[in-house]
Amino acid sequence: MIKISENVLSNDLSPYLKQHKDNPVNWQTWSKEILEFSKQNKKPILLSIGYASCHWCHVMAHESFEDVETAKLMNELFVNIKVDREERPDLDFIFQSSFQLFNQTGGGWPLTMFLDENGVPFMGGTYFPKEAKNGLPPFKEILKKVSEAYKDQREKIIMQKDLIIKNLDLKKNSVLSQDLKPILEISLSHLDTNKGGYKGAPKFPTFNLFETLLYFYNTTNDKKYFEPVKLILKQLCSKGIYDHVEGGIARYTVDEDWIIPHFEKMLYDNTQFILLLSKFCKISSNNYYKEKLEQTIEFLKKNFFNKEGFLGSAYDADSDGEEGKYYIFSYDEIKDIENIENYFEIKPEGNWENKIILVEKEKPNQEILKKLLKIRLKRKKPFFDDKSQLDLNCLMISALISANEILPQNKYLELAEELFSKIEKKYIKNKIYHSFSKDVVFIEDYAFLINSINDLSDITMNFKYKDLARKLSLEAIDKFYLEDKDIFQKNPKNNNDIFFKPVDIGDNTIPNGNAIMLINLVRLGMMDKAKKLSESLNGYLNIYKTHMMTAIRALDFYNNTRSGKNCNEQGCKIDEKKN
Repeated sequence: MIKISENVLSNDLSPYLKQHKDNPVNWQTWSKEILEFSKQNKKPILLSIGYASCHWCHVMAHESFEDVETAKLMNELFVNIKVDREERPDLDFIFQSSFQLFNQTGGGWPLTMFLDENGVPFMGGTYFPKEAKNGLPPFKEILKKVSEAYKDQREKIIMQKDLIIKNLDLKKNSVLSQDLKPILEISLSHLDTNKGGYKGAPKFPTFNLFETLLYFYNTTNDKKYFEPVKLILKQLCSKGIYDHVEGGIARYTVDEDWIIPHFEKMLYDNTQFILLLSKFCKISSNNYYKEKLEQTIEFLKKNFFNKEGFLGSAYDADSDGEEGKYYIFSYDEIKDIENIENYFEIKPEGNWENKIILVEKEKPNQEILKKLLKIRLKRKKPFFDDKSQLDLNCLMISALISANEILPQNKYLELAEELFSKIEKKYIKNKIYHSFSKDVVFIEDYAFLINSINDLSDITMNFKYKDLARKLSLEAIDKFYLEDKDIFQKNPKNNNDIFFKPVDIGDNTIPNGNAIMLINLVRLGMMDKAKKLSESLNGYLNIYKTHMMTAIRALDFYNNTRSGKNCNEQGCKIDEKKN
């Protein structure tokens, strides 16, 4: 039964949604029932998408969603729906794409979209301030104007559905195969050869690009693919984006020097960081990077496992209402630590808002790190979103297996097998699903699960893994594969509650599910299915190019395997080259 006059989030399992349970907004969760209610009552929808560790989501919540007057206006004019983007990445994908279509610019969080009564978007933004600020109008003014526009132009807005679907539908041409390296050259031309990563700010690690570059180095031995990886890892391990005290990296930095992080720590970034570091260390043995690898894994082991024995999702950027408070230091706090200035850039005026974000000059010794940790542990830790996501836990299995090759004495393979046994018991022997709802699953969950099983198979030589991976691949094909497009849909074909069938071919916070499925199919020798998927991805790649870095790697792996070369998913003849 719909309780439209109540905030229903207190009953939800998502930590993010629970953060909003006391808002005076009558928040609803996304469901077919609430969409039907909106349709029957001819009332537009305000859709707010965010996640628990999102700083600007908290800002907008405090300014507007906790404000009684704003909430009253929202309740009067809209059906208000709150979504955890990590719980429903398909909704986030579709509505971020809609935002980009309407605004011709990249989206972000919080995502604030206005939908017609049928759940089709007609306008939107990201963060809206309570009062006019930085050229943005006040949120209450936005609410009133959108409501008035909908009342005045309702029929015209509703009629836009077909046009919106046409524009959201991914374009594809008839190219079945192509030279992949020129597309890589485009990405290389956009890289910052002095500071690493893409040119400009903010700076994101974009691991999918650097994994692909490392793959092509392993395939060609061409240093132009290796050097950008070497540079990005140097920056990630030594600058402010890295937590030198406890390990792990923040999501991105707001500056181009990798110094000032947006302090939230995400599981998806840190698992990919571990993977890239491990693969790099196979080529270039360096104790400095091995130590960063070990510190990051140990940080995740200590801090990211939830009560159920799976890894949670993220740590907040804020604590005590202040961004970065847990991670930064005042000069007075640390000035008396002996020789600290030899290891970190320490100035009385600090390097961010009169505080110090640690930036390495030289690798610090354990004694200094212990003293810094002792200071930090007096503070309140940031909020931990302990929500398990199947795809990310499977990605961690792959990361641990890769790291085990570099640090076998740490027995990371045993940890990977323990985590897999829990996944097998909870998901594989019952029902595979993404996070909380047993009715919600995505191609990424299957893709990274199969990928982790393939990794276990390769490292243990146990045939049971290959059989299981083939079984799950056939299940994924049955559940997600669109025969008319030769591509995997993001959510199940028979359980789509969105106005549009979501097909995702580009990398996002994690490598693309279709690209990982192509790698899986090739590793399992399912070449007929791989051929169709590769031809389909080529058709998209010819148009979307640099958005599809993992697909480029997957397509090259398919091409090389089909031609009989001795390759694996990390490249060809990887063991023959040492740097």
